[in-house]
Amino acid sequence: MPFTEAKEHAPGRLHRIFTDPYTAFGNMATERLLHLQVALAELVTRPLRQRTLLVRLIHGWENGECAPESLRHGDYRLGSLDELRALEAHHRETFEYQADDTGNPGELLARPLVKAIERAEQAGLAIDEETRHNPSRWPAFTDGLALYTLFKVYHRLIYGEDAPYRSIHLRLAEGEREVHEFHLEEGEFAVITPCGNTEGESLLMLHPSQLPSMLRLLENTRRAEEPAH
Repeated sequence: MPFTEAKEHAPGRLHRIFTDPYTAFGNMATERLLHLQVALAELVTRPLRQRTLLVRLIHGWENGECAPESLRHGDYRLGSLDELRALEAHHRETFEYQADDTGNPGELLARPLVKAIERAEQAGLAIDEETRHNPSRWPAFTDGLALYTLFKVYHRLIYGEDAPYRSIHLRLAEGEREVHEFHLEEGEFAVITPCGNTEGESLLMLHPSQLPSMLRLLENTRRAEEPAH
Protein backbone atom coordinates (compact mmCIF):
# COMPACT_ATOMS: atom_id res chain seq x y z
CA MET A 1 0.00 0.00 0.00
CA PRO A 2 1.26 3.51 -0.79
CA PHE A 3 0.04 4.79 2.58
CA THR A 4 -0.32 3.53 6.12
CA GLU A 5 -3.09 3.75 8.70
CA ALA A 6 -5.29 6.30 6.91
CA LYS A 7 -5.72 8.25 3.70
CA GLU A 8 -8.47 10.77 3.05
CA HIS A 9 -10.00 11.17 -0.42
CA ALA A 10 -9.05 7.58 -1.25
CA PRO A 11 -11.07 5.70 -3.90
CA GLY A 12 -13.72 3.40 -2.44
CA ARG A 13 -16.62 1.22 -3.50
CA LEU A 14 -18.75 4.21 -4.55
CA HIS A 15 -16.10 5.05 -7.15
CA ARG A 16 -17.16 1.83 -8.91
CA ILE A 17 -20.75 3.11 -9.06
CA PHE A 18 -20.30 6.81 -9.79
CA THR A 19 -17.83 8.49 -12.11
CA ASP A 20 -17.14 11.05 -9.37
CA PRO A 21 -18.80 10.46 -5.97
CA TYR A 22 -17.46 13.81 -4.75
CA THR A 23 -19.87 15.64 -7.06
CA ALA A 24 -22.71 13.08 -7.13
CA PHE A 25 -24.36 14.29 -3.91
CA GLY A 26 -23.88 18.05 -4.15
CA ASN A 27 -26.90 20.37 -4.39
CA MET A 28 -26.01 21.21 -8.00
CA ALA A 29 -25.83 17.57 -9.10
CA THR A 30 -28.49 16.33 -11.49
CA GLU A 31 -30.50 13.47 -9.93
CA ARG A 32 -28.64 13.86 -6.63
CA LEU A 33 -31.50 12.21 -4.71
CA LEU A 34 -31.35 9.19 -7.02
CA HIS A 35 -27.59 9.05 -6.45
CA LEU A 36 -28.18 9.12 -2.70
CA GLN A 37 -30.70 6.27 -2.89
CA VAL A 38 -28.24 4.17 -4.88
CA ALA A 39 -25.47 4.86 -2.35
CA LEU A 40 -27.72 4.04 0.60
CA ALA A 41 -28.87 0.81 -1.04
CA GLU A 42 -25.24 -0.26 -1.37
CA LEU A 43 -23.90 0.99 1.96
CA VAL A 44 -26.83 0.65 4.38
CA THR A 45 -29.91 -1.18 3.06
CA ARG A 46 -28.08 -4.32 1.90
CA PRO A 47 -26.18 -4.93 5.18
CA LEU A 48 -29.36 -4.06 7.10
CA ARG A 49 -31.20 -6.89 5.34
CA GLN A 50 -28.24 -9.22 5.88
CA ARG A 51 -28.05 -8.31 9.58
CA THR A 52 -24.45 -7.28 9.13
CA LEU A 53 -25.17 -3.63 10.00
CA LEU A 54 -24.11 -2.17 13.33
CA VAL A 55 -25.52 1.27 14.16
CA ARG A 56 -23.22 3.39 16.32
CA LEU A 57 -24.75 6.45 17.96
CA ILE A 58 -22.12 8.96 19.07
CA HIS A 59 -22.73 11.80 21.51
CA GLY A 60 -21.23 13.54 24.52
CA TRP A 61 -19.63 16.48 22.72
CA GLU A 62 -21.48 19.77 22.64
CA ASN A 63 -20.84 23.51 22.60
CA GLY A 64 -17.52 23.00 20.86
CA GLU A 65 -16.12 20.45 23.31
CA CYS A 66 -14.13 17.63 21.71
CA ALA A 67 -12.21 15.95 24.55
CA PRO A 68 -11.63 12.26 23.69
CA GLU A 69 -12.65 11.18 27.19
CA SER A 70 -16.07 12.85 26.83
CA LEU A 71 -17.17 11.08 23.66
CA ARG A 72 -19.79 8.38 24.27
CA HIS A 73 -21.32 5.81 21.99
CA GLY A 74 -23.84 3.01 21.85
CA ASP A 75 -23.76 0.12 19.34
CA TYR A 76 -26.94 -1.58 18.10
CA ARG A 77 -27.20 -4.49 15.68
CA LEU A 78 -30.27 -4.00 13.51
CA GLY A 79 -31.92 -6.06 10.82
CA SER A 80 -34.95 -4.04 9.74
CA LEU A 81 -36.41 -0.56 9.47
CA ASP A 82 -38.83 -1.45 12.27
CA GLU A 83 -35.89 -2.01 14.61
CA LEU A 84 -34.43 1.33 13.53
CA ARG A 85 -37.77 3.01 14.22
CA ALA A 86 -37.80 1.52 17.71
CA LEU A 87 -34.25 2.75 18.31
CA GLU A 88 -35.20 6.25 17.14
CA ALA A 89 -38.24 6.32 19.42
CA HIS A 90 -36.16 5.23 22.40
CA HIS A 91 -33.52 7.90 21.88
CA ARG A 92 -36.10 10.59 21.17
CA GLU A 93 -37.63 9.85 24.56
CA THR A 94 -34.33 9.77 26.42
CA PHE A 95 -33.21 13.04 24.87
CA GLU A 96 -36.53 14.71 25.69
CA TYR A 97 -35.96 13.84 29.34
CA GLN A 98 -32.22 14.62 29.09
CA ALA A 99 -31.48 11.11 30.28
CA ASP A 100 -29.17 9.84 27.55
CA ASP A 101 -25.93 8.95 29.28
CA THR A 102 -25.54 5.63 27.47
CA GLY A 103 -22.10 4.30 26.70
CA ASN A 104 -18.89 4.47 28.66
CA PRO A 105 -17.09 7.74 27.95
CA GLY A 106 -13.65 7.43 26.44
CA GLU A 107 -13.98 4.01 24.81
CA LEU A 108 -13.86 5.31 21.24
CA LEU A 109 -10.85 7.62 21.46
CA ALA A 110 -9.37 8.13 24.93
CA ARG A 111 -8.70 4.50 25.76
CA PRO A 112 -7.16 3.57 22.38
CA LEU A 113 -5.09 6.77 22.58
CA VAL A 114 -3.64 5.80 25.96
CA LYS A 115 -2.74 2.34 24.66
CA ALA A 116 -1.13 3.74 21.50
CA ILE A 117 0.96 6.17 23.55
CA GLU A 118 2.02 3.39 25.91
CA ARG A 119 3.18 1.27 22.95
CA ALA A 120 5.08 4.22 21.52
CA GLU A 121 6.85 4.89 24.81
CA GLN A 122 7.72 1.22 25.19
CA ALA A 123 9.31 1.44 21.74
CA GLY A 124 11.48 4.33 22.97
CA LEU A 125 9.53 7.30 21.59
CA ALA A 126 9.18 10.31 23.91
CA ILE A 127 5.63 11.73 23.85
CA ASP A 128 5.30 15.28 25.16
CA GLU A 129 2.14 16.82 26.63
CA GLU A 130 1.25 18.75 23.48
CA THR A 131 1.32 15.56 21.43
CA ARG A 132 -0.86 13.79 24.00
CA HIS A 133 -3.55 16.47 23.98
CA ASN A 134 -3.42 17.84 20.44
CA PRO A 135 -5.09 15.42 17.99
CA SER A 136 -3.23 16.90 15.01
CA ARG A 137 0.00 15.67 16.66
CA TRP A 138 -1.17 12.07 17.12
CA PRO A 139 0.22 10.91 13.74
CA ALA A 140 3.68 11.20 15.34
CA PHE A 141 3.25 7.68 16.78
CA THR A 142 2.00 4.36 15.43
CA ASP A 143 -1.83 4.11 15.19
CA GLY A 144 -2.04 7.85 15.85
CA LEU A 145 -2.95 8.75 12.26
CA ALA A 146 -5.91 6.36 12.33
CA LEU A 147 -7.06 7.79 15.67
CA TYR A 148 -6.69 11.35 14.38
CA THR A 149 -8.70 10.46 11.27
CA LEU A 150 -11.48 8.95 13.38
CA PHE A 151 -11.40 12.00 15.65
CA LYS A 152 -12.02 14.21 12.62
CA VAL A 153 -14.87 11.98 11.42
CA TYR A 154 -16.58 12.11 14.84
CA HIS A 155 -16.04 15.87 15.04
CA ARG A 156 -17.55 16.49 11.61
CA LEU A 157 -20.54 14.24 12.34
CA ILE A 158 -21.33 16.19 15.51
CA TYR A 159 -20.42 19.73 14.47
CA GLY A 160 -21.01 19.61 10.70
CA GLU A 161 -19.02 19.92 7.51
CA ASP A 162 -19.42 21.75 4.20
CA ALA A 163 -18.27 18.98 1.85
CA PRO A 164 -21.24 16.71 1.02
CA TYR A 165 -19.17 13.51 0.68
CA ARG A 166 -15.77 12.23 1.74
CA SER A 167 -14.13 8.85 1.08
CA ILE A 168 -11.41 7.62 3.47
CA HIS A 169 -9.26 4.49 3.60
CA LEU A 170 -8.58 3.43 7.17
CA ARG A 171 -6.47 0.66 8.66
CA LEU A 172 -8.08 -0.60 11.87
CA ALA A 173 -7.32 -3.52 14.15
CA GLU A 174 -10.12 -5.39 12.34
CA GLY A 175 -8.48 -4.80 8.97
CA GLU A 176 -8.65 -2.39 6.04
CA ARG A 177 -11.83 -0.31 5.96
CA GLU A 178 -13.50 2.37 3.86
CA VAL A 179 -15.20 5.34 5.50
CA HIS A 180 -18.00 6.96 3.51
CA GLU A 181 -18.93 10.26 5.12
CA PHE A 182 -22.04 12.27 4.15
CA HIS A 183 -23.02 15.81 5.14
CA LEU A 184 -26.26 16.59 3.31
CA GLU A 185 -29.41 18.63 3.78
CA GLU A 186 -31.18 15.30 4.26
CA GLY A 187 -28.86 14.09 7.03
CA GLU A 188 -25.30 13.64 8.30
CA PHE A 189 -23.85 10.18 8.78
CA ALA A 190 -20.87 7.97 7.98
CA VAL A 191 -20.64 4.31 7.01
CA ILE A 192 -17.55 2.19 7.61
CA THR A 193 -17.41 -0.82 5.29
CA PRO A 194 -14.91 -3.54 4.41
CA CYS A 195 -12.71 -2.55 1.49
CA GLY A 196 -13.58 -3.35 -2.09
CA ASN A 197 -15.69 -6.46 -2.67
CA THR A 198 -14.86 -7.91 0.74
CA GLU A 199 -17.89 -9.01 2.72
CA GLY A 200 -18.24 -8.31 6.42
CA GLU A 201 -19.80 -6.07 9.00
CA SER A 202 -20.70 -2.47 8.17
CA LEU A 203 -20.92 0.31 10.74
CA LEU A 204 -23.38 3.19 10.38
CA MET A 205 -22.31 6.12 12.58
CA LEU A 206 -24.40 9.17 13.40
CA HIS A 207 -25.51 11.45 16.21
CA PRO A 208 -28.84 10.35 17.77
CA SER A 209 -30.44 13.60 16.56
CA GLN A 210 -29.89 12.33 12.99
CA LEU A 211 -31.97 9.16 13.47
CA PRO A 212 -35.23 10.70 12.14
CA SER A 213 -33.40 11.91 9.02
CA MET A 214 -31.83 8.49 8.49
CA LEU A 215 -35.22 6.82 8.81
CA ARG A 216 -36.69 9.09 6.15
CA LEU A 217 -33.76 8.44 3.83
CA LEU A 218 -34.02 4.66 4.20
CA GLU A 219 -37.80 4.68 3.81
CA ASN A 220 -37.44 6.66 0.58
CA THR A 221 -34.75 4.23 -0.59
CA ARG A 222 -36.98 1.24 0.14
CA ARG A 223 -39.90 2.80 -1.77
CA ALA A 224 -37.62 3.47 -4.72
CA GLU A 225 -36.56 -0.20 -4.73
CA GLU A 226 -40.14 -1.52 -4.74
CA PRO A 227 -41.37 -2.69 -8.16
CA ALA A 228 -43.95 -0.49 -9.85
CA HIS A 229 -47.47 -1.93 -10.04
